Amino acid sequence: MAQPAPQSQAEMRQRNLSRVLHALAAEGPLSRATVATRIGLTRAAVSTLVDELLRAGLVTEQRPGRSGTVGRPGTALLLADRGPCGFGAEIGVDRLAVCAMDLRGAVRARISRSTRGLDTGPEAVLGRLGELLHRLIEEAAALGLQPHRVTVAVPGLVARSAATVMHAPNLGWRDVDLGGLMPAGLGPLTVDNEANLGALAELWAGGHSPAPDSFIHVSAEIGIGAAVIVDGELLRGAHGFAGELGHVPVQPDGRDCSCGGRGCLETYAGTEALLRAAGVDPDPGVRVDALSSRCTEGDATALRAVRQAGTALGVALSGAVNLLDPRQVVVGGALARLAPWLLPPLRSELTRRTAVAEGGRPTPLPVTASRFGQDGPLLGAAHSAVRGVLDAPPRPAPQARPAAAGRR
Repeated sequence: MAQPAPQSQAEMRQRNLSRVLHALAAEGPLSRATVATRIGLTRAAVSTLVDELLRAGLVTEQRPGRSGTVGRPGTALLLADRGPCGFGAEIGVDRLAVCAMDLRGAVRARISRSTRGLDTGPEAVLGRLGELLHRLIEEAAALGLQPHRVTVAVPGLVARSAATVMHAPNLGWRDVDLGGLMPAGLGPLTVDNEANLGALAELWAGGHSPAPDSFIHVSAEIGIGAAVIVDGELLRGAHGFAGELGHVPVQPDGRDCSCGGRGCLETYAGTEALLRAAGVDPDPGVRVDALSSRCTEGDATALRAVRQAGTALGVALSGAVNLLDPRQVVVGGALARLAPWLLPPLRSELTRRTAVAEGGRPTPLPVTASRFGQDGPLLGAAHSAVRGVLDAPPRPAPQARPAAAGRR
């Protein structure tokens, strides 16, 4: 069996620079000696790498306060909060949002805009998104940040390893190449499905304790999407389209669906279907908040609609849970705001239909609401862009050589 060709010295150096950055992202601030221990390199090698990262503006050093120990205090390394950053963007059915995230994972600037009643054609939407991104560039620059990567979340199917939206039915898009329509000067562009990025936000910054490495993330606006994390990696499927939970049938002879099928989950638990069942005005600006308010007030029709949606979600998820054996289910998007009334019937249905064994006994699968809610895809997009910088750190600008002295 042929062995892979050895990496070049430049490739090895780039990989080691990335390893230093990821160690600081996971556990920083850290001393140089601790970084060396974490990534298995010598202290001398790490010091050389750190010096390069300092010159590139990716890492800073801070001197800790005195701790009562004898001797000179050391310095701690941490990722920079100025310089290169990641931009996240979300194209929703009724809103656009963008944010700038520094390498430490902090959102430093954010802009959003309602698109209710506006043209949803690709050129119009991407023109408006371009305006927001230009404004974000200016706000980020005032904070000492420059975009080096941008990731865009979209409510549709995205071609694997491409920036083409194959089908976004709720936008009316087919075969839209975002790469040719986005503003210049933003660095490499990545496009991904909103549910995938919502799941990655949970994986990287969800605040779970302990953080699950295998879970199903469900998010909903008009449609319903899901993403599956297995052993810390996103399961994309052969064509990149894994997670189309909204078109899993929950009533084989049920309501007609826009996909051409009948009884799909989306026709029972998608927000528009849910609002119709609850008798709530489907105006995008007030719909889920109004439904939540009615449930809080004890409105019988609203409560019944949300409980039925939770049951339908449990039916659809039970097959995925039995097939994939995740550690947890996380509900995000608009549905997270309905968690007090939606999750109990969902949990009940999952418990009835699945058998999660731990220590030889069936154990109810944990089902939680995302703390990010509607912001999950946007934050996942920004984190994805930041991790792209950590994976492929920009090199420092070459220093100008002094001019040679003229001959006498």
